[in-house]
Amino acid sequence: MITAIVLAAGESKRMGQPKMLMPWGKSTVLQTVIATMQAAGVDDILVVTGGARNQVEALVGRSAQTIFNEEHAKGEMLSSIQVGLAAKMREARAVLICLGDQPQVQERSVRRVRDAFLKSNSNIVVPSFQMRRGHPWLVARSLWDELLEMKPPQTPRDFLNKHAKEIQYVEVDTPTIIEDLDTPDDYLKFKP
Repeated sequence: MITAIVLAAGESKRMGQPKMLMPWGKSTVLQTVIATMQAAGVDDILVVTGGARNQVEALVGRSAQTIFNEEHAKGEMLSSIQVGLAAKMREARAVLICLGDQPQVQERSVRRVRDAFLKSNSNIVVPSFQMRRGHPWLVARSLWDELLEMKPPQTPRDFLNKHAKEIQYVEVDTPTIIEDLDTPDDYLKFKP
């Protein structure tokens, strides 16, 4: 089984309001990310919450599982990945690391990453647009212990750089895998 770990624990300081709750088309930013994962055939979805926890968990409802990252305020992205991995140790073969603030990611990009893993059994599969790594990227269970043992200031980027020669890249034809929503300008630029 492949699980999508959706990182939705940030404080949204640069945005000035909780990003996950912002309108996106007929939905919200986070609901769109969850719907995209589901449409791509990823049925097991775990949303890691932190900032605006109660509102985010209410928004997710029954569409996915949630888990709270107690270290969200100081742990950065790594701690949210670790919380998600620890919760899925017995269940998943691999996880897709997804950004909750990336609602413009397309279903076909997610499918390409998932399908590449299912065909090749590579330990790491990363989407790429014009030689730039994006999200969601996939990591197989055999490398989870290494991620779980990392400590700040180490980052997920350090992990990917260490395993650069093992990464199977999946070229995609859309920049949406490298675009996220950090500021009000980003939101206005990408909003449908």
